[in-house]
Amino acid sequence: MSIFILVIRIIFGLFLGYAGIMHFVKPKFFNGFIPKPLPKLTVNYLAGFVELAIGVGLLFNITAKNSAKAFFILMLVFLPLHIWDLFKEKPAIGSKKLAIIRIPLQFVLLYVAYLIYSNS
Repeated sequence: MSIFILVIRIIFGLFLGYAGIMHFVKPKFFNGFIPKPLPKLTVNYLAGFVELAIGVGLLFNITAKNSAKAFFILMLVFLPLHIWDLFKEKPAIGSKKLAIIRIPLQFVLLYVAYLIYSNS
């Protein structure tokens, strides 16, 4: 494994771990991303747990490959939510510009997950 992949694993492991923890610390922040018919708190905590688990998993050689696969799947699941958010009158993160930027960013995250998976 290259040092580049190790650094990427650490960066995204810490990022996902932090994001997962934030689902528990500031759950209301994520409410705008969760479609109305779903139970917001339950979905929020579930997403937080999954993100935290994936983030921790990326930090260890023995779990990195499976965690990268889970990271890829999670980003695929989140993609339609970001597209849906773009077409809302007021996107969850604020401006339409940020909502637009998040769509290609999602594809970058999918590629990062693929890189980690294929090099772990």
